Amino acid sequence: MVVGLFGGSFNPPHQGHALVAEIAIRRLGLDQLWWMVTPGNPLKNRNHLAPLAERIALSEAITTDPHIKVTAFEQAFGVSYTANTLARVKARNPNIHFIWIMGADSLQTFHRWQKWQEIARTFPIAVIDRPGATLSYLSSKMAKTFDFARIDEDDARVLWKKSAPAWTFIHGPRSALSSTAIRKAAE
Repeated sequence: MVVGLFGGSFNPPHQGHALVAEIAIRRLGLDQLWWMVTPGNPLKNRNHLAPLAERIALSEAITTDPHIKVTAFEQAFGVSYTANTLARVKARNPNIHFIWIMGADSLQTFHRWQKWQEIARTFPIAVIDRPGATLSYLSSKMAKTFDFARIDEDDARVLWKKSAPAWTFIHGPRSALSSTAIRKAAE
């Protein structure tokens, strides 16, 4: 089984997130996508963070694809960092092939994540294009550090067969929706 892991604070979740998930499922040939709603993001201001239960309910409301499973297991693990979550997921599911899914906007700051290089060495990564971030796959620190491990997006369906580090950048339809913009408009 091939499973995409799509994590984020989803504060709030929106159709742009759903589009990233749908593109990942289709282009990577995923059997499932685990939409992982995180309790918090150490790199973001927690003062504007909606309650976890609310973000889970909103995520479930916009994800109609039966391949998508909304979860908040990171809270159950009691971990705060993606690297720790992924290590736990890998240990508990040795027979599943995982791909870490991220929007290109996250790729720009990926090098600021705790143990970001360890994350890149844990699972293959699929970076999905987002408005304003298309060129991040050329200029980001992660892209430069792991340039040797990049596969062409035409080969995205075999990404799960690659040993990490391996990654691809997937172009496609993009949504201009942004959680930050949605929060600001609601203020």
